Amino acid sequence: MFECVIVGGGIHGTYVSQRLLEDTTLERDEVLVVDPHERLLESFRRKADACEMDELRSTFVHHIGTEPFGLESFAEGRGRTDELLPTPGYPQRPTLSLFLDYADYVIEGNDLERLHRQASVDAIRRAECGDGLVLETTAADGAGSSEAIRTRNCVLAIGHGARYRKPAWADGVDSVTHVWDGFDPETPAEETIVVGGGITAAQLATCLAEREREAVTLCSRHELETATSEADPRWINWNHIENHLHRQPAGSQDRYEIVRAARNDATVPQTLLARLESVADDGPLSVRYGDICFAREVDGQVRLLLENGGCLSADRAVLATGFAPVFDHPFVDRVASELGLERGYRGMPVLDDETLAWSRADGGESSLFVTGALAAGTVGPFAGNIAGARRAADRLTGAIAAIDRLPLAAD
Repeated sequence: MFECVIVGGGIHGTYVSQRLLEDTTLERDEVLVVDPHERLLESFRRKADACEMDELRSTFVHHIGTEPFGLESFAEGRGRTDELLPTPGYPQRPTLSLFLDYADYVIEGNDLERLHRQASVDAIRRAECGDGLVLETTAADGAGSSEAIRTRNCVLAIGHGARYRKPAWADGVDSVTHVWDGFDPETPAEETIVVGGGITAAQLATCLAEREREAVTLCSRHELETATSEADPRWINWNHIENHLHRQPAGSQDRYEIVRAARNDATVPQTLLARLESVADDGPLSVRYGDICFAREVDGQVRLLLENGGCLSADRAVLATGFAPVFDHPFVDRVASELGLERGYRGMPVLDDETLAWSRADGGESSLFVTGALAAGTVGPFAGNIAGARRAADRLTGAIAAIDRLPLAAD
């Protein structure tokens, strides 16, 4: 039996595991991270590879270590300060290579992989006797073996769960893939269309064109808009969150709309836009604007018809159209239903603003905590980002540390 099990081994789950060990009295054998991938942060690494990410949008103080300036010190000690990239009017940002090397340094230095169990969590239910929760898991080794894991507390640190936005016109067209769903940038092609208007689309189109191996067209519904960060940096400050978000009822439409309006979704940092425009000026990259209304395959190519009457053809089309909403994730639905958890507007979890515990509909004490995009209604527009992991951990580790550690009754 564990004191705390974290579901998800991405940036949030990895960071929270460290904070639990550092800020509470929990021992290493009382904390478990359950994730289906072979190592921590693997899903993040794969997404970064697929879109050929080479630098982060977040600043150098946002990383998976618990010391704010740890990544900067890591870069200085290894002569890699040139990988802290200047950003006009904004703190420096790390290259992806530096960020991941420091992440590996943190994971290895704290022996965090020893906390990781490679498995998928299929369901969470209350223990039949006594307090606590039971996680029903399936091993990720292909053997299909299952195991029940019992814990006093659980932290949901899940991402979007391989659920990506795919427009209706792309259904049934084999040569249209999502950038994070099986796309391999190393697969040769003479022409590629990248569909999307945000940072992932711009990054992928630019990197593909810079290799000068194929002609690339970026197709966006709107003209590219710029923003340095995902939201106004003031939303990182908890006092700002309390003053501008928590004054509205938990789970309310008002909270949902505040977060949605505060996020700079479908925007591109100015530095990346300048790079994209430079590549476009040289010829291998072109940019088209317009809504796609129809797609079909003709003579081995994909043909996209635009609502304005235009047409695009290429060997392949790659969607960089983001994620499906996490609030209606089937796993989230199952957990909320099984545990009788309260939900608000559009399925938003109703959380305790001070602890991030997911409130029970019957008013009982909850031992399920939430971090990541699922906690946006409480943590704000940076909830799914690295900064959000820090703010969430500040709240939930304190709550878990305060829980009375009485022995649980046996099932």
